[in-house]
Amino acid sequence: MTKRHPAQLLNPLVTDLEEYVPIQPFEVLTRSLGRTPGQIVKLDANENPYGPLPVILDALAEYPYYHIYPDPQQTALREAISRDSQVPAANIVVGSGADELLDYLCRMFLTAGDAIIDLPPTFGMYSFDAQLTGAAVCPVWRREDFAVDVAAVEQAVLASQRKEPGRIKMVFATSPNNPTGTWLADAELTRLLALPVMVVLDEAYVDFAHQASRMDWVLAHDNLIVLRTFSKALGIAGLRLGYGAFPAWLMPMFWKFKQPYNVNVAAMVAGLASLQHREEVAQVVQRIRRNRDTLYQSLGSVSFLQPYASAGNFLLCQVTGRDAHSVWSQLRAQGILVRYYNKPGLEDCIRISVGREEQLERLMAVLHQMDHGT
Repeated sequence: MTKRHPAQLLNPLVTDLEEYVPIQPFEVLTRSLGRTPGQIVKLDANENPYGPLPVILDALAEYPYYHIYPDPQQTALREAISRDSQVPAANIVVGSGADELLDYLCRMFLTAGDAIIDLPPTFGMYSFDAQLTGAAVCPVWRREDFAVDVAAVEQAVLASQRKEPGRIKMVFATSPNNPTGTWLADAELTRLLALPVMVVLDEAYVDFAHQASRMDWVLAHDNLIVLRTFSKALGIAGLRLGYGAFPAWLMPMFWKFKQPYNVNVAAMVAGLASLQHREEVAQVVQRIRRNRDTLYQSLGSVSFLQPYASAGNFLLCQVTGRDAHSVWSQLRAQGILVRYYNKPGLEDCIRISVGREEQLERLMAVLHQMDHGT
């Protein structure tokens, strides 16, 4: 009997998968740049620059039961989310980040031969998770202004229905969209919900928009799932905590499917504390909005940057007349970290997260130096 190499036992989907490249962690960045954390302006991952509220840190320090397994149904946190969102706790799911819920959804709905509609340029985890199941990814590219081409989505789904009924099962939409900051209007979402597919609406950045969440829409639409996160506005990205509103019919399936202890105790303690102090969170969000508006105006004064208006806590910029990678590299050399893109739909672009006032002042000082060759 010929012995095979263990690599031959791998699922072929893994070997052929295009790797998702995450942002490097802070401690790795500080070592690679030869700088202390205080010398780095980190504007590359859309994190809340002000961090968690002090009451969250107090709650984490005072919690006495870290040696006990967490509630597998996150009952207290789901009830708090329900009070915050006006969506019944019976329709709410909590995960170790919204990323975990995306993974669950793809594995619950998709098998080899199925397909999703992706709306690039957008968050890369939708296509990544779908491909892990063996499903195909059908991109419907956004228009030049980065708005969703709803008519093209309708055409793609209905054409597939005529040819291979049921093949396209899911549409992933983000509002505000990452990395473009564009908003999906109610009328556009309504048209997507009229299609014979599940619509997953990712609202990771909705707190920074001036429009309301659509979480409560799941009560009227059996084919809608809305995802939210504690990572952005609530400032606890490192604890990995997300949640979603699911239609009632799907909840029994979810409870059968999910890992029992998928959310750690520290994350739940922090999540509860943050929801109990929504007024303080709202003040931080308003501060970030003001900084975003100021940054948008400031970036417009840089000759080689064309910023796009955004409803998120970040701004996408087209780099013109210069090499975008060179701009990214020069900023990095000064300890200023932004996100660089060079892929279809985002050629020669950088994305800048909205930081604290002093961070943005430093960013603009360096950009103006680059602009004037000093």
